[in-house]
Formats: sequence, C-alpha cells, structure tokens
Amino acid sequence: MASIFTKIVEGEIPCYKIAETDEFLAFLDVNPNAIGHTLCIPKQEVDKIFDMDEASYTGLMQFSRQVAKAIEKAIPCKRVGVTVIGLEVPHAHVHLIPLHSMDDARFIQKVKLTTEEFQDVAKRIKAHL
Repeated sequence: MASIFTKIVEGEIPCYKIAETDEFLAFLDVNPNAIGHTLCIPKQEVDKIFDMDEASYTGLMQFSRQVAKAIEKAIPCKRVGVTVIGLEVPHAHVHLIPLHSMDDARFIQKVKLTTEEFQDVAKRIKAHL
C-alpha cells in the first residue's frame, strides 16, 4: 500500500509544495513543530533512509541543503535543524525545522496555521530557491 507521501507525490493528496525535482519533493509539514517546518522526500518510496542507494541518499541530502538554505533566508530563526526519524510514515524523509530553541526539535509542541498562513510560508521559502 502506498504511503501518504507517495500519495502526495502522485497528486492524490495536496501539499504546500516548496521545491521539486525529478527525484525529490519538499513540502511543508501540516503538523509543524515551528513555522516553516518542511519535509524533503525521495519520490521513490523507500521505507528507511539508509536503505536508499548511495546516489539517491546523497541527492536527497543535497536537495535538503538547498531547501534549508531557503528556509533560513525566509523564516527568522537561530538555525535550521535537520532530523530523520521516520517512524510515523514508512517513507524516508528529512525534517527541516526552523529552530528558536531545543523545544522546536522535540516533536512535542506543534504550531497551528491556517491555509492562508501555510500558503504564505511556502511562498516566502520558494522565493529564496
């Protein structure tokens, strides 16, 4: 069965898209730790990030770096944190989280945004790519 991320890649589920290549997709997390929390995924469904072939893994990290640089320019924060956990969705993904404190990286506190706020954040980040 396709993961929710595969359904996003295939356009079955909408997302707040940040960036896309033939191999990778970045979109806002709809349950964000902080404003600008973005997920970067390979379009090919792979459960565990370290099961990716080396070229795809390296490509995902390079893609994530580009997106993180754009987030850093668009969203006021001390730094952009990166984490790979992957327990909630069986599809490799990188979390890019604008950090103001360590609490932003703990996946405990969540930020609520309206559709318009998500669209604005996505537009601000995309402007720096």
